Amino acid sequence: MPERFEVGLPDGVRLNVEATGPTDAQVTAILLHGWTLDGRAWHRQVEALTAPQFGDAVRVVAYDARGHGRSSCMALPTATLAQLGDDLAAVIDAVAPTGPVVLVGHSMGGMTIMEYAHRHPAHFAARTAGLVFVSTTAEGHTHTVYGLSPRIARLIRLAETTGAGVLARCGSWRAPRALLNALRPSIRWMLFGDRCEPADIRLVTSAVARASLRSIGGFRASIGTQHRLDTLAALAHLPAAALVGDRDRLTPPPCAESIAAALPATELTVCPGAGHMLMMERPDEVNAALTGVVRRVIAESPTAHLGASPPAHRGASPPAHRGAAPAETGA
Repeated sequence: MPERFEVGLPDGVRLNVEATGPTDAQVTAILLHGWTLDGRAWHRQVEALTAPQFGDAVRVVAYDARGHGRSSCMALPTATLAQLGDDLAAVIDAVAPTGPVVLVGHSMGGMTIMEYAHRHPAHFAARTAGLVFVSTTAEGHTHTVYGLSPRIARLIRLAETTGAGVLARCGSWRAPRALLNALRPSIRWMLFGDRCEPADIRLVTSAVARASLRSIGGFRASIGTQHRLDTLAALAHLPAAALVGDRDRLTPPPCAESIAAALPATELTVCPGAGHMLMMERPDEVNAALTGVVRRVIAESPTAHLGASPPAHRGASPPAHRGAAPAETGA
């Protein structure tokens, strides 16, 4: 069973964190979810990284971003990718104070990793040993046309950004579950490709229901305007992978292609028929890319080989508040 605890941030926000594996593991994989989602989106990847093949070599950490899931809401001015990058630095210090870290980001989570690298370059260089980008972009909404004509996409973006501004002023309120259930066909169209399991739709709907309206609306502006290709170009020495679905309406293949171009050694995987939720739609492909990067990091570690016991000095006890009940796994 994963352990749950909270990481407190300087502005009073408390992040919900779930961790699996020993605190003194050789490598810590930190999984960052997308906009309006929460850490439960990674449940299939947590299973892959905690499989017996890795022994005690890997610790897996997934946390809910501010304003999402079980984490507390925040002041509107802090609903930015820049703040999420600062939050990631704080989470790393709290949950993995020593040892190499593999950062895995989906959508907004991938953008958070880029912002962390941009804002904390020395911290990033000292701690980060591998990267996995899933359905994300380094170019804001440059390539986002929702699978429609550019003219219609511009109209949708105008309506979306206007609505985001309204939602951002709604504070910690959450969308009514009945409304989200009615919107499930739209959620399915926007986020998924050719195939979709009912349980995955339920999980996504449940996550959106937990996100504060302030976070749903507030993060939209910085997500649309972020550009970090130059930051990525400085990270080309790291083991990395990028994955995208060819039916992704939010971060289509050109987004992943530009990331791969900035990181020439990156393994690029395009999944036919898949949409934006690759961790759920194509878990085998995502898990293969993720475990591949983790294995490379373990192999390059100065400590033992895969499955051997890491040195006792690594890691530290997690923060307090670890006694909460297990997370829900569905709607």
